Amino acid sequence: MTDPDIWVEGEVSNLRRPASGHCYFDLKDEKALLHAALFKMVASSLRFDLDNGLKVLLRGRVTVYEPRGEYQIAVSSIEPRGLGPLELAFQQTRERLKEEGLFDEASKSPLPFLPDCVGIVTSQTGAALQDVLRVLSDRFPPIKVLIAPVRVQGEGAAREIAEAIENLDQQGDVDVIIAGRGGGSIEDLWAFNEETVARAIFSSSTPVISAVGHEIDF
Repeated sequence: MTDPDIWVEGEVSNLRRPASGHCYFDLKDEKALLHAALFKMVASSLRFDLDNGLKVLLRGRVTVYEPRGEYQIAVSSIEPRGLGPLELAFQQTRERLKEEGLFDEASKSPLPFLPDCVGIVTSQTGAALQDVLRVLSDRFPPIKVLIAPVRVQGEGAAREIAEAIENLDQQGDVDVIIAGRGGGSIEDLWAFNEETVARAIFSSSTPVISAVGHEIDF
């Protein structure tokens, strides 16, 4: 008979990250403290950064660390309390890139008043592309358009979006790039929140317009 999993809530403290890739920390509240082991396979799948002071809800199995005769919980899943893991990951990534200066106004490229050529990074089959093409046709009938079709969600989508931005930037005759997709859940839109996309936009000498979810996005 296997030991049943338990759920425990508390604050992360004394976080250690050895070279093995495992994470060890204490989970505490005002009354008690429990040692926790987050092994590499689970740790590598986290969408947010584990840090001291973070309140979490975790699931795991109580075991005994025999060399010291101490009880600990072997963590099988963990999530932040108050924020979902994607929202927390988004905030942490945004703050880290902000500290690096990626969002400084001085780094932003001015938009051309009347572009001759517009590059579009989006799904070739999505409604968002047809919306953009229709507006461009209504406002600027003779304008040239280069479409870089990409997946806009799922595994590998962020890398495709970043590479498409880089490729259009290297074309030399593209005046502005539009990167986006239609609406959806935070999971659907997540590829556009990935750090690789933010860095591709920052590195582009061609100005990039975000058109994600038909709303103002970062």
